[in-house]
Amino acid sequence: MSKNLSLEYQFNSPIEKVWTALTDSDTLAKWVMDNDFKPIVGHRFQFRQQPYGDWDGIIHCEVLEVDEPHRLSYTWVSGGENTTIIWTLQEDQDGTVHLHLNQTGFSKDQALGGAKYGWTSMCGKLENVLTEL
Repeated sequence: MSKNLSLEYQFNSPIEKVWTALTDSDTLAKWVMDNDFKPIVGHRFQFRQQPYGDWDGIIHCEVLEVDEPHRLSYTWVSGGENTTIIWTLQEDQDGTVHLHLNQTGFSKDQALGGAKYGWTSMCGKLENVLTEL
């Protein structure tokens, strides 16, 4: 049975800034990791960081959906796990942006726990990046 991760964040930044943080390769590198992302359905890209242990430091991805500025989805394949990331953005009338992350398809509890830890840390950095945009 596959396991899923669901996280919610709120930002006091315009939805366009949050969208840019999710889809601009240089901005993504500031809070996730180095990458060659392009917001084009079918684009294959990688997130890259220093290898450690048996892991080569590469996450293989493919863009599945781009619905600017409300929804972005891509695969996330690494460490024997093949998951799907879905980002959903919604802006309230007061300007608050709700960012929902759903990562589906985990086969191992350890991978799910690692993803939760990683995204929580990275999304903490995202708030700082948004203030710089």
